[in-house]
Amino acid sequence: MSTSTTPPTSREDDRPATTRGQHGDSHRAATPGGDGASRTRRRLVEPVAGLVLLVVLAVLPLLNLSIPGVLPGATYTPGTLQLLALCLLFASLALTYHVLFGITGLLSFGHALYLAVGAYGLGIVLERTGLGLLPAMVVTLVLGIAVATLLGAVSLRVSGISFAMVTLAFAQAGSVLIRRNPSITGGEESLPLTTDHVPAALVGVIHTRNLYWVALALLVLVLVLVTWFERSRAGHVAAATRENELRVRVLGMRPYPVQLLAFVVGAGLAVVVGMVYLLLNSGVTPRVASADFTLTILVVVVLGGLGSRWGAVVGGIVYTLLDHRLTALASSDTVEQLPALLRVPLSEPLFLLGTLFVLVVLFVPGGLVGLGTRLADGVRGRRGSTADGAA
Repeated sequence: MSTSTTPPTSREDDRPATTRGQHGDSHRAATPGGDGASRTRRRLVEPVAGLVLLVVLAVLPLLNLSIPGVLPGATYTPGTLQLLALCLLFASLALTYHVLFGITGLLSFGHALYLAVGAYGLGIVLERTGLGLLPAMVVTLVLGIAVATLLGAVSLRVSGISFAMVTLAFAQAGSVLIRRNPSITGGEESLPLTTDHVPAALVGVIHTRNLYWVALALLVLVLVLVTWFERSRAGHVAAATRENELRVRVLGMRPYPVQLLAFVVGAGLAVVVGMVYLLLNSGVTPRVASADFTLTILVVVVLGGLGSRWGAVVGGIVYTLLDHRLTALASSDTVEQLPALLRVPLSEPLFLLGTLFVLVVLFVPGGLVGLGTRLADGVRGRRGSTADGAA
């Protein structure tokens, strides 16, 4: 008795070639990710959507758009442009914190210190050196990177909650230095922007539109650099360290240099955001160096969606709008006329923002972006089911 080595012929092989091809094509179309064209379309969605959003934001100051209850006036007015520029700055700042917490998993309670270094550093350099704006910004950036490298090298000697406490200690020390040296920093009062060597196009209420465009350009720059870092080899190692540091060490890689690089990148970008913050507000107050300000950044990142670049952007914009509008609501006559049971909580914007944060953490763990993704997936799923039923 002989044994055949020829594999059994499947029923599909008995079919004509055209039938087999149709079956294979339908199978690939039904398999998620099996269609190369659909994968290409998905890869193009983010850059195309980002480009469209950029164009819309760029022309916004030229339009006469009003959103009652959201914006204080038309989009071409200085007050509205000031608020929108602040939204873009907070989105940029949230992206810098995303490098530390979202990518690398470093919970820092002192990230606001580097925003303060940028704002106060540029203000002091402009006031005391007579340098032009761009040279002063370069000097401030070099100083900020040096400070970030030194403090990051010390802070990263520990991990976890100890790292968070060390960064908090450095931030508190910076806050004390700012408050106790009024001759240099203005102390409890704000440090005003010295405009002698600042281009006239960036000074004054009438040029708020230009400052808005500067804030938009900064957001694009920060988003590009953060994306580049996240997709780089260092970014992959940082993300792997966040998930399992021991495994990274077993594979022969050293987490410390990568974590330090991520720390310096995030802090350096925060320094740049601080410099634009000074220009936009024509000054800076000690609040930007406080631990409360860092907690605000953390709330922004979680609100938008932890671990997502677009979540940081959305969180920064939404939080700033909510903070502004809730503050206006708290001081409105409508709230004053309400019964005490409603008037007391509605007159406290921080209470309302804190409540919103708790609700997001409990019921929307992926943040606003995660909620949007789930809703979009649900819509696509229903469309797919409808198409299958029609077929």
